[in-house]
Amino acid sequence: MSESPENLRYLASHEWVKLEDDGTATVGISDHAQDLLGDIVFVELPEVGQQLGAEEEAAVVESVKAASDVYSPIGGKVIEINEKLLDEPDLVNGSPYGDGWFFKIQPNDVESLKNLLSSEEYTNSQES
Repeated sequence: MSESPENLRYLASHEWVKLEDDGTATVGISDHAQDLLGDIVFVELPEVGQQLGAEEEAAVVESVKAASDVYSPIGGKVIEINEKLLDEPDLVNGSPYGDGWFFKIQPNDVESLKNLLSSEEYTNSQES
């Protein structure tokens, strides 16, 4: 069973978001998603300063098996990208909730996090 940390919120399409202490949010893809994709060989990230809507396409991840869109779980402004992924996309495979994060966003509405799946809801959605 894939790991789904309880301090994160999830989209059914396998993205996670973590609200940071400073009010920003970090976004990545779940352990389940990286497992389904297999060895990740390329990541295309959003532009810093880009405005994203909730569930809007934000990035692309390519593996030896497939290419997949990555959606922003919440709306807001991209304030940082994980530049390490440009040279080391396989960080997503080794550490999807750590070094393999995709981007940080300044949320338009922190309350919208409540509309996302909890760890338990996300895990149950994988099983059905």
